[in-house]
Amino acid sequence: MLCVRPAARADLPAVLALLADEEEVVDPASVVVTDAYERAFAAIDRDPRNEMLVLVDGGTVVGCLQATYIPGLGKGGAERVLIEAVRVRADRRGGGLGRTLMESAIDRARARGCALVQLTSHKRRGDAHRFYDSLGFARSHEGFKLALRAAETQ
Repeated sequence: MLCVRPAARADLPAVLALLADEEEVVDPASVVVTDAYERAFAAIDRDPRNEMLVLVDGGTVVGCLQATYIPGLGKGGAERVLIEAVRVRADRRGGGLGRTLMESAIDRARARGCALVQLTSHKRRGDAHRFYDSLGFARSHEGFKLALRAAETQ
């Protein structure tokens, strides 16, 4: 049975495994959960403007995303949600799991009163772009990033 829910600390190795490699299935038991990951998860978990969602199938985490709710003066002062770190386990793609995960996140944002859902996706991720197009996302802006330090996992 599929379930989308906020991640618990026990899900952290599975989430990190999803983020570690987009093309291969990584065993969560092989993931080293560093103090930095612990601090980051704790910060997300206690922040009412952030949530890490997991998609669970039969007790196994098969997808994740992070939603950050951003207040703003645009759109009549309404919040927007930034969705990042969207992943579905490599061996489970193509069966609608990503759609289930994203639609749940969009429903949560709508229920919260958000006026806009935004996300970025690396230019090389053509399949992901087609997926976001199918969900109704418009390629309306050009994105820019400035790396301030090298990251092990993005």
